[in-house]
Amino acid sequence: MSLTHDFRDAGRVKTLLAAITAAADPLAARLGRPLQIMEVCGGHTHAIFRFGLHQLLPASIEFIHGPGCPVCVLPVEAVDQAVSLARQQDVILASFGDPLRVPGSQGSLLQAKAEGAEVKVLYSPFDALALAQANPDKQVVFFAIGFDTTMPSTAYSLLAADRAGIGNLSFLCHHIRLMPTLVGLLEAGDVQLDGFVGPGHVSMVIGSRVYEPIASHYHKPLVIAGFEPVDFLQALYQLILQLAEGRCTIENAYARVVAPDGNPAALKVMDDAFEQGVNSHWRGLGLVAGSGVRVRERYRHLDAAERLTSTTQTKADSDPAYCNAVLVGRIKPHQCPLFRRQCTPAHPVGALMVSSEGACAAYYQYRPEQYQPEQEQDKEASGDQ
Repeated sequence: MSLTHDFRDAGRVKTLLAAITAAADPLAARLGRPLQIMEVCGGHTHAIFRFGLHQLLPASIEFIHGPGCPVCVLPVEAVDQAVSLARQQDVILASFGDPLRVPGSQGSLLQAKAEGAEVKVLYSPFDALALAQANPDKQVVFFAIGFDTTMPSTAYSLLAADRAGIGNLSFLCHHIRLMPTLVGLLEAGDVQLDGFVGPGHVSMVIGSRVYEPIASHYHKPLVIAGFEPVDFLQALYQLILQLAEGRCTIENAYARVVAPDGNPAALKVMDDAFEQGVNSHWRGLGLVAGSGVRVRERYRHLDAAERLTSTTQTKADSDPAYCNAVLVGRIKPHQCPLFRRQCTPAHPVGALMVSSEGACAAYYQYRPEQYQPEQEQDKEASGDQ
């Protein structure tokens, strides 16, 4: 029997759906609008569509897709810097797979690779140590991105490289911390929200207790969820129940993975390697106070931003405005005029169509017949082929 069997049990799903509908419908009727629920994590966005939950849930619930996709918030300037470094003669640029196809103003890493740059896909930043040792005549740069989830592995790899005395390895770090990002989103006030479905993977590292200000200061309930149907629906039910009862607190519906104080070892290695609380610019979010990190001074010799300078200038108009609007939940992907026209997985205009967690990629992959451009729907309705 599959380990996921209980978390995909049809009976449990039906029971939760009935409970969610019974709680959400009267509340939405009183408000005169659907409940606005933001699923922060791009993995949850894909789970909603992959398992067809958007078709099963009542119309009284509307999901607002959040900024919890690290590739999607990657600023164009970061991509341009990575591309510029990759094009240098003595550099091997290593990265996870997702960032390779993200377009910058000077092309993508995949285009740079096609033009002859040495670009390697690694499954872990720790693999960069072996890559550097195997290529002593090259400067290996690991393009490190991600929320708090991937930050510990970068930090551990950076500390290990320092201990091993590897002189031809550096890290181009563009990590983003989740809590300052959520605070920035709430402070901006651009999107109406009733509550949050909190991310599972990030919370595994930072814990559930860290979200307390979301409830105490901003008066928004948040429930941490896993990624299977029963996991997600249980968290959603707890969230809707809070709204129906007028409560506002932080709850953890993923307790088998997430502890109140997170992972102490991961948090320590992050603190050892990085200065936190750095003000950073992100795609779609602008300047978010305290959201970035910087390699600590004693490890600055491993910081690619210090060792390998980039002279590439990012074009000011290179970041599509529609991507920004989708990223912060102002519009849905299918409401973008580029969706499924100029912007497709084969020819992405923005990062949200590239990333495995991107909202646009989810709409394109799982509901192609529903979220196609209006002009194509008109053709089909008229029988015009």
